Amino acid sequence: MLQPASRQFRQVSHHPPDNYDNYDSHTAPLMDTEGKMSLFKTVPPNIVQSIRAFRVTDLQQEAADLQQHFLYAYCAEAVTKQQVLTTIATAFQFPRHFGKNFDALHDCLTDLTHKAGKQIGFVVVLEQLPNTQKFDKEARETLLDVFRDAADYWAEKKVPFRVFYSFQ
Repeated sequence: MLQPASRQFRQVSHHPPDNYDNYDSHTAPLMDTEGKMSLFKTVPPNIVQSIRAFRVTDLQQEAADLQQHFLYAYCAEAVTKQQVLTTIATAFQFPRHFGKNFDALHDCLTDLTHKAGKQIGFVVVLEQLPNTQKFDKEARETLLDVFRDAADYWAEKKVPFRVFYSFQ
């Protein structure tokens, strides 16, 4: 389980249900295996939003309950765009040839993941994005736009892609 205090970067991947070929994760009911209502009952399936009242551990558990991928990056140590992208690339286990620019980030969030086969869904957490002179409001908005574009990409494929973020 994710231990926020230790700020570990971790990707947790969950296996699809047994009847995966007939499973539509975009329209599947938001219930866990015990029939409890999902934490995401009021969260659209493809969105980029502030983490607000959600706790990281609850988001991770919800991803597990829905059998979706959980991607987490703690970015508080980053100061520059390059450091933010490196943190995300490391946390999400992107290929070594990742170009550390916004176009490469988009490619890794869409094309490379799509080529890995059918996906059931993603819950992404970007915690403590920096607010520095070298990673200013414009850089933060560009980063979030890349994630919004990825959410749109996955929406077309009817795959949930929820991104939660916080700023320092």
